[in-house]
Amino acid sequence: MLLVSACLAGINCRYDGKNTKIEEIVKLVKDGKAIPICPEVIAGLCIPRDSCEILVTDDGEKKVISRSNEDFTEVYKCGAQKTLTIAKTIGINTAILKARSPSCGSGLIYDGTFSGTLLNGYGFTAELLMENGIRVYTEEDFIFKKE
Repeated sequence: MLLVSACLAGINCRYDGKNTKIEEIVKLVKDGKAIPICPEVIAGLCIPRDSCEILVTDDGEKKVISRSNEDFTEVYKCGAQKTLTIAKTIGINTAILKARSPSCGSGLIYDGTFSGTLLNGYGFTAELLMENGIRVYTEEDFIFKKE
């Protein structure tokens, strides 16, 4: 069983109320091979919501800041923890998560300036899953492997 970002499975749960559906991931869910999760929604955030990015402070601390400069760090930590609990309960060992997301990004994330600038890093959920032995890929890795 895989864990997948719900937006990739066609669920309208992104910050803008839309999805980033990938048909192959939808099929995995329909075939019972994947479970869709949105860490932000299970943490209690609404749809739609203000966009957020990870800001790394001068002392190396990661914070999730909204476009309107509100701190959502604790909410994102909560969503990551709830996602990990679900993954462990089900026995998930692999996840396909949304690239560049402050929850799900793996390898590259937006830098917290809302300028489109990327930096090396991981979203809160992706990082926690990896720290607990779950392999994390983005949809871009998934698409690349399918070609």
